[in-house]
Amino acid sequence: MVREILVSEDKFETRVAIIEDGSLVEFYVERPTMHGLAGSIFLGKVENVLPGMQACFVDIGEDKNAFLYVDDAFLPGEDDEDLEPGRRKKAGRKTIGQVVKPGEEILVQVTKEAMGTKGPRVTRHVSLPGRYLVLMPTVSYVGVSHRIADSRERQRLKRMARALKPAGMGLIVRTVAEGKTENEIRADLEFLLKLWEKICAKAKTAKAPALIHHDLGLVFRIVRDEFNAQTARMLVDNARTYEKVLALLDAVAPELKDRVIYYRKKGTPLFSLYGVEEAVNSALSRQVWLKSGGYLVIDKTEALTVIDVNTGKYVGSHDLAETVFRTNMEACTEIAKQLRLRDIGGIIIIDFIDMTNPEHKNAVLRKLEEELRKDHTKTTVLGLTGLGLVEMTRKKVRQSLDEVLEKPCPTCHGKGRVLSEETVASRIRREILSVARTSSGEAILLEANPQVASILIGPGGSSLRELEKEAGKSIFIRGSEALGIEDVSLKPIGQKSEAEKKAVPVSPGDVLEVVIEEPHFSKPLDGIARVEGYVLDVEGAANLVGKKTLVQIVSCHRTHARAKVVGEGTVAENAR
Repeated sequence: MVREILVSEDKFETRVAIIEDGSLVEFYVERPTMHGLAGSIFLGKVENVLPGMQACFVDIGEDKNAFLYVDDAFLPGEDDEDLEPGRRKKAGRKTIGQVVKPGEEILVQVTKEAMGTKGPRVTRHVSLPGRYLVLMPTVSYVGVSHRIADSRERQRLKRMARALKPAGMGLIVRTVAEGKTENEIRADLEFLLKLWEKICAKAKTAKAPALIHHDLGLVFRIVRDEFNAQTARMLVDNARTYEKVLALLDAVAPELKDRVIYYRKKGTPLFSLYGVEEAVNSALSRQVWLKSGGYLVIDKTEALTVIDVNTGKYVGSHDLAETVFRTNMEACTEIAKQLRLRDIGGIIIIDFIDMTNPEHKNAVLRKLEEELRKDHTKTTVLGLTGLGLVEMTRKKVRQSLDEVLEKPCPTCHGKGRVLSEETVASRIRREILSVARTSSGEAILLEANPQVASILIGPGGSSLRELEKEAGKSIFIRGSEALGIEDVSLKPIGQKSEAEKKAVPVSPGDVLEVVIEEPHFSKPLDGIARVEGYVLDVEGAANLVGKKTLVQIVSCHRTHARAKVVGEGTVAENAR
């Protein structure tokens, strides 16, 4: 596998792409306006202790208080050697009220960013990642990265970590430490111990709530966590960032400096060269096509993500069971890739195409687990449910890719769907009748999306005439392209003439460039054009349908205007 890291930076944002065998597998964005907290350490003040939830809220100085669960608040003692952080012995378990008190100042680290309506999640089990080690100053624990598969190497590193581990502290050996000497690992530990001393010293003089330590920026985190011997090269398109990366590698991994390349070809942007922009756009799509012709549908809710596998265009060549099996096997690879690229976390439900062969089911589960092992974020496959759905979880620390790059639709407010034009028009009719009953003015002025306005007016103004008759008032409708399907502005107007002046967007004598949309329904030689939903009846323009045409307004009426073609014909013809 060829692995490359691309770094593109300007004054507005920093972007990092991780490429494996020419395919984008991870993508990160950091902007000056972003306020990432994951990994940062705060001196917080305990606010609300909730015995019913065995948790408390901690004021860390952010917009929302942080959530601290009892297992993350409990600090194990020396007798808890090799007890993984976040797990407590069942004997002598303490309640949240015994562990923390309201008003108490405690040192906490953010483990999960604030998302949606929820504040950040924090722990007292501080962890400081280095190049080869993760130092855990508050728990006594020794572990080795599960991605180091060789059992003899795992044992060597674990013995080394036990020998180096300071009393009362914990160490986790990172994947990149594989094959490293004791001196290299000891130097990393000494750096982390000095960092912890600085954090403790700052915490002693600070007053809660206060930020004590902020994790490194995006590029330096990537160098620390992702740039290793398996990476063929790192390309950087910013000179200052390039120099900073080299300086950091001088301290942590000088043997990798020759793999860092300054990309100077400004004519072809770095991300365009590798097709990153297109891959990111695809990662924001709900539907993902497989090479065989099958496809995935990925839907997110606040609580979980659902992935549906479909055969699509793939019909196979032998039998149905084989077609389904091959599609599901291909989907496993793409699902694992999409989880990494989109950085999807939490509960994930996968609806593979139904399989009746038990061997096929087991093979698909094994394939999924194999592909997920490439993911450095912790994943757990729980197996098949009674309905044949695969349940799994993926640790969620930061916002997913779509949460970083997108926002809820201001028109549909995140629903993903909007009301139809007919539904909106019906609602507006009812609202007009309600306003008409309480207004003393002569007229009502309505602004709506042109498609909605067209329905309200009806063919030849027939729908509008019926509505005016029922309302007992003059109604003027103006279409506006700036308004969404569901947007509407409705105002009672005192004088009919005032409403008419505001509603008609053109005046006699105006010369406009319009597109002739269709022939007139009752005058076959005329054409219809529209300006903000307002109908123009263009004399003799039926043969110009679909073409841009210069027209001059002859006369104006409430629901339409009469116009004539200027000169010989279309804009293109006049240009020639």
